[in-house]
Amino acid sequence: MDESLPEAATAAPAAAPSPAPQKGTVTQRAIDQLKAMIGEGRLEPGARLPTERDLAAQLGISRSSMREAIRALTVLGVLEARHGSGIYVTQLEAGDLLETFGVVADLSRGPQLVELLEVRRILESTATALAAARITADQLAEVEKHLTAMNATDDPEEILSHDLAFHRVIAGAAGNETMAAILDGLSSRTFRARVWRGYQEEGAFERTRREHAAIHRALVAHDPEAARAAAAAHVGEVEEWLRAQLQP
Repeated sequence: MDESLPEAATAAPAAAPSPAPQKGTVTQRAIDQLKAMIGEGRLEPGARLPTERDLAAQLGISRSSMREAIRALTVLGVLEARHGSGIYVTQLEAGDLLETFGVVADLSRGPQLVELLEVRRILESTATALAAARITADQLAEVEKHLTAMNATDDPEEILSHDLAFHRVIAGAAGNETMAAILDGLSSRTFRARVWRGYQEEGAFERTRREHAAIHRALVAHDPEAARAAAAAHVGEVEEWLRAQLQP
């Protein structure tokens, strides 16, 4: 097997994102004030913001600082710019606000990536346990569809697509949109692709198929504890695989 680190653990990003405003700066204070207006209900989800000029005057800051604050909150999914219409508060859904988890997962390297997998193992096992208690017949059918498709191919790219969908359906069945959004962000496609290629080289597909099958059986049985254990074991295998890759 290729002993190099996973792509997500070794490749440097082509361009780093702009640094976040430092705490205590005028821009950061503007961000905090806008967040407070939203949190206190003075700006509701879907509401149009006052003009940049009016907001700057209202908060007693320069227009340039207000512009930077709006830009930062747009990147975070709190605000959205609509061409020719203005700036609006988003619907503040978990998927929008937690999208930055995907950036963290894609740019993490080495030990930090192991830490993210530890977080994913905890959350995924909890989500799978919840799903076992709450999953519907239609959702079970969707999980089985992706399991069958994974078992029918040795192509890592096809397996990857169905693996992502398999876990996404389960996270959705847990009934917690925030947890599902965090898990989706932690599931870096780049890293998972490297894992599946590594598993192919190790001849470990059968093991991972058994792990997916165990998760599916627990869901069918509506057995939360069996589901929790199966999911924890599955992500734990990935975690151990990565630790082995990081050894000198």
